Amino acid sequence: MTSPDSLPDLIAAHVRSIPDFPKPGILFRDITSVWKHPAAFEACIRMFEDRYRHDPIDQVVGIESRGFVFGAAYALRTGRGFVPIRKRGKLPAEVHSHEYELEYGTDCVEIHRDALAPGQSVVVMDDLLATGGTLFASIELLKKLGVQIAGCAVVIDLPDLGGSRKIREAGYDVFSILEFPGH
Repeated sequence: MTSPDSLPDLIAAHVRSIPDFPKPGILFRDITSVWKHPAAFEACIRMFEDRYRHDPIDQVVGIESRGFVFGAAYALRTGRGFVPIRKRGKLPAEVHSHEYELEYGTDCVEIHRDALAPGQSVVVMDDLLATGGTLFASIELLKKLGVQIAGCAVVIDLPDLGGSRKIREAGYDVFSILEFPGH
């Protein structure tokens, strides 16, 4: 059995770093390689479970697309429901939407209108936190629904890009398993 102190090391050992993707100068941290190793994947879910063990969470919200994998696994493990937040036009029923600014244009996140009830407590999950744009937009969308955000959980934080600082300055807890410098 792996000791709790070594869980981040186990996970980090399976994160693949790809230079110059998606463009020159970027060192991409590929979390998909963690999924190929059941012990590393399970370690992620176990760390999320340990972090939120005593928090009153009603539902788990996952951000498209890799947040679906971690969020759904965590929700199943802890006996909670799972709710997806997706990009515009991907959900089949009536939705709530939130449009947000990108460096060069706009984007939009959506959630089914009947996915959550006002007052429910949620944890928002994604794989990686960089600039925080999509996570912050997801928080704004959830605020429109009147839910309580118990926290935001990611496997990897890239703190040099400012996303975690932005989310914390807005008053939300951010839990990350790993931090990597740079971009």
